[in-house]
This record gives sequence, C-alpha cells and structure tokens, in this order.
Amino acid sequence: MKRWVCLLGASTAALAAHAEFDTSRLWVNAGFYSAHFDTHKGLRNANPGIGVEYRIDHQWSATAGHFRNSDNADSSYVGVYYQPWTYAGVKWGGVIGAFNGYPNAFNGGWFPAVIPTATLESGHWGLNVALVPPLKDRLYGAVSFQLKYRFRTD
Repeated sequence: MKRWVCLLGASTAALAAHAEFDTSRLWVNAGFYSAHFDTHKGLRNANPGIGVEYRIDHQWSATAGHFRNSDNADSSYVGVYYQPWTYAGVKWGGVIGAFNGYPNAFNGGWFPAVIPTATLESGHWGLNVALVPPLKDRLYGAVSFQLKYRFRTD
C-alpha cells in the first residue's frame, strides 16, 4: 500500500507541476475488466482498483493506478498514453508504461509494457479498451476494458 501512496503522490506532484492544471482533464477509474484469451486457466477477469488519468492534450495522457490483477495479486502501474489518430470519435494509439505485481513475470517486480489502446470519451464518461498481448506463461493475453469518469467537463 505504501508503494501505491508514493506512486500516486509522485504522479499528482508531476501533474501539479504542469503550469495550468485543469480538473476537467482528470479522469478516475475503478480498475479493469479483462476478457482473457485463455478462459480455461481460472484467471480473474474482474480487476478492481483505483486509478487516475490526466489528459495533457488531444494526443497525450498520463496515468497511474493500483488494481487486483488476473493472478489475484496486487499490481500498480504508471504510464503515458499516446493516441495520435482519431476515427469516428475514437482515439487510437497505445500506452507505454510499467507494471508490477505479477508473480510469474519478473518475480513480481516492475516491467515495461507497450499496449495498443483505443479510447472513447464523451461528457463525464470514457472507456479505454486495450489489447494486452500474452507473454508465454508469465502474462496472459486479454482485451481489457477500463471505464473512467471525470467530475468536471467544462
């Protein structure tokens, strides 16, 4: 839990350093839902947690959070979305970041990840959809859904 507080504190400090912090760009989420490709392995699909995302501009967002992963262990993440393309109101690109807490991947330690992502945002609600690639028996592939909410829309 202390790591999560430090991670969230560092992310908040970095965002506050941005000269014009705008709360209408801040999204919160309650984790993920992961539809795993390996349905027979007894993986956890509901991945509850808490996270934040700050839309820096039309193409870039910063994100950090903590959740219960598919192996039923605690995980944290930090990353940056880069989504340079928009088609039919959906932003397309990926997230570059780091994760921890997966017992079969790097002894539960931090590891880098690049994940293709599509995002739909409208009013108070948004949805990130990510294609999580499998990594042998370390990480299991899935389509992950992250519902997000912003309190202020301006």
